[in-house]
Amino acid sequence: GDWDFWIDWKDRRFWPTVLPIVLVTFPAAAIYCFWEHFRLPFGATFCVLGLLVGEWINRYVNFWGWTYFPISLVWPTALVPMALFLDLVMLISGSWIITMIVGAMGWGLLLYPSNWPILAPYHLPMEREGLVMSLADLIGYEYVRTSMPEYIRIVERGTMRTFGKDVVPVAAFFSA
Repeated sequence: GDWDFWIDWKDRRFWPTVLPIVLVTFPAAAIYCFWEHFRLPFGATFCVLGLLVGEWINRYVNFWGWTYFPISLVWPTALVPMALFLDLVMLISGSWIITMIVGAMGWGLLLYPSNWPILAPYHLPMEREGLVMSLADLIGYEYVRTSMPEYIRIVERGTMRTFGKDVVPVAAFFSA
């Protein structure tokens, strides 16, 4: 959804909360099919790699090819470490219950740390016209998208919420 498209939404509260919950269903089904029918422990990784290929094709064709939107501002979420963890738990335990509890918890908790190297430069604080904001906030403010209402793109003053205070771990634990 939109939380995975735009770089200025990836440092918000909903990205580490909603995205893992929504995305775990297809890799979980792929784990079941691959493990139950073939005893292969890479169902989630296979599913995520297919999803990422489709996402990159979508980003290049639709965002860059049609509108010349900078591709560095709409990169897809790195899901491979999360899928590898889910497959590893299934391989080691061989239990659906343990994979459901431990693997899904790791899926939710690994989203933000696995994407942090890509996301970190957009969390740098900057000052513009007397306001302190992150670079992602400035990008969201400057690249106006017609489908996003103005009340969603709120440039906050002085709260430093987008710089990774205590919101991200709470959101990650809630998604786990």
